[in-house]
Amino acid sequence: MYQLRINDLTTAQFLSQYWQKQPLLIKSGFSNFIDPIEPEELAGLAMEESIESRLITNHNDDWQAHHGPFEDFTLLTPENSTLLVQAVDHWHPEAAQLLTPFRFIPNWRIDDLMISYSTPGGGVGPHLDQYDVFIIQGQGKRHWRVGLPDQNLKQFAKNKSLLQVEPFEAIIDSVLEPGDILYIPPGCPHEGYAVENALNYSVGFRAPDQKDLVSSFADYLIDHELGNTRYSDPDLLTPKSIGQISDTEINNVRKLMQDVLADDNTFKHWFGTMISQAKHDIDLAPLDEPLSVDDLQEYLETSEVIIRAGGVRSMYQVLRHSILLSVNGESYTLPLETLESVKLLTDETEFTVSQIKESFSCLEFMKTLTKLISEGTYYLQEDDEFE
Repeated sequence: MYQLRINDLTTAQFLSQYWQKQPLLIKSGFSNFIDPIEPEELAGLAMEESIESRLITNHNDDWQAHHGPFEDFTLLTPENSTLLVQAVDHWHPEAAQLLTPFRFIPNWRIDDLMISYSTPGGGVGPHLDQYDVFIIQGQGKRHWRVGLPDQNLKQFAKNKSLLQVEPFEAIIDSVLEPGDILYIPPGCPHEGYAVENALNYSVGFRAPDQKDLVSSFADYLIDHELGNTRYSDPDLLTPKSIGQISDTEINNVRKLMQDVLADDNTFKHWFGTMISQAKHDIDLAPLDEPLSVDDLQEYLETSEVIIRAGGVRSMYQVLRHSILLSVNGESYTLPLETLESVKLLTDETEFTVSQIKESFSCLEFMKTLTKLISEGTYYLQEDDEFE
């Protein structure tokens, strides 16, 4: 297991001083770092149809972006090339463990683990991201430059799928070695180039914008046949001009929209369902024969440890009279007395059967756990696993 050390800071100090405020170079954030994956394994993932991958080359300032899956890696030249594979935590359990040290950030904000392999000079060029990222240096070395947000910096497209930014002033200019970590807040320009063959691990975070949230909420209302209250104006007075939309009418329309947003039950169900959806495919192994609730306890006797599959997004909200558990785009309403067990489902990547046994008397909890295990989002540890 990886132990994170943020220089001499506690996680609380890091959050108050750096999170979404300024970049930070964390020297030896992981001491004695050992890569959880080999470059050959990463290349193997990039050959899979269901896994998103890219290969970026930069020869004589001619930037090219190629999208996987790849049948071969002739484009991965000895210099100036980078292979990037998205959501590796969905497919590689050992690599997924790199997310655990960063789970002092709420689950719903953590997105996925992207891994890149670069040959000397390889990178994606100077650019901006609109989300937080921790970049972990694996094998090899990479030279990084990071600046502060600057509204005057211009972005431009090197090609249709590679957006870069003009030169910027760096406040971090350093060569990262294995175990070093770079934290970059949203909007900070940055660029990194491999000094030698190098692996990098990027822990990204979700930051939906207003249009994404409004669009998703509208889709949720449509799918669930909600938000059907129509505009009405029983106190309408004769207008001075029939062509004018009055401020009163604008306020009435705004209130109509705000009323559906203010419906706490609808809003929380939508948000839990939306934010728990995975953006990428997940390597799940559903049971050949789905379990029944009656069979669950006997099935759980075959192992003591339950594991949450890599990439599974699991979170909960405490409502007035119940708990709303959201897992991979589906939400389940559970009694308040199951809260400690729900916390294990969401806060831990693995836990024991004994730890959740007190909730076995709750039929709603057992039905939910039966479904989750049958779908493969949670599974039992095999006897030889992680030995």
